[in-house]
Amino acid sequence: MSAFFAMDGYAAFVWPAYALTFAGIAGLVILAIKRRKDAESRLKRLEAEEAGL
Repeated sequence: MSAFFAMDGYAAFVWPAYALTFAGIAGLVILAIKRRKDAESRLKRLEAEEAGL
């Protein structure tokens, strides 16, 4: 098992690459969730303005 984590001496390159990839994907998911919430609130505001006309 320790040989797997050592990656034949390449662990210093492999694990940070996995970490950066995970961080990037997590950031994109968080950004997508935030933008969806913003779009939903904007839609509600626009619908309310239209109903008031």
